[in-house]
Amino acid sequence: MFELSFLQIESMVATFLLPLFRVASFLMVIPIIGSQLLPVNIRLGLAIVLTILLLPGLPEIPSFNALAVETWIVVAQQILIGIVMGFMVQVLFQVVVLGGQMIAQQMGLGFASMTDPANGISVVMLGQFYLTLVMVLFITMNGHLVMIDILARSFHLIPIGSGGLPDASLWKIVRSGTWLFSAALLMALPAVTSLLVVNFAFGIMTRAAPQLNIFAIGFPFTMLMGMLIVWANLGGFLGQYRRLSEFMLNYITSLLM
Repeated sequence: MFELSFLQIESMVATFLLPLFRVASFLMVIPIIGSQLLPVNIRLGLAIVLTILLLPGLPEIPSFNALAVETWIVVAQQILIGIVMGFMVQVLFQVVVLGGQMIAQQMGLGFASMTDPANGISVVMLGQFYLTLVMVLFITMNGHLVMIDILARSFHLIPIGSGGLPDASLWKIVRSGTWLFSAALLMALPAVTSLLVVNFAFGIMTRAAPQLNIFAIGFPFTMLMGMLIVWANLGGFLGQYRRLSEFMLNYITSLLM
């Protein structure tokens, strides 16, 4: 008769639950899957299925006493690792949102906002447009599969029970905010510079012809020029996305080393 002792059952449950904490926390934070577009129960189901698929290839998981403080520390470490990895992908997506907001403010569309269905917050329409493009490119170029591959490799780079993230990785997470603003500025710089030249030209026209109503002409013209500039920049959007995603994927990998 097949019998299992309590210690064997406890070991089997720990072998499944400890990786599940890292996988579930990652899926709860990552864009698209971790957004409000998917219900929590579906995300939890995906986490369970993904953990079952990853278990055969994971390193050996040490046994822990379920009631020991050390076990809860390991659980917190797994949750933190998963959240950090998902958060860094969120940073990649927020780069284009911030860049779109910079362009929209310069072209006079800063007031045109809508509710983001994924996050439930108000976002400038141009930023939402760029965010939708990034989501489509992320899925089309198998970005979700690349992130699952990085998640699987994270169990080999930081095995369960070997400790949490290195101290240097914590500073890298803080410095990612600098990269967020600098990358968004570089993305919006061509459009912002072009619109600045347009506004400068209107300033010269106002000095030359004070009777010209610059507010009646300048606002719609600036908005029209901004839309044309955004349309012209779409040709290089794919290259920008590739550079940003490549940098961020390498950055996530460096956090785990």
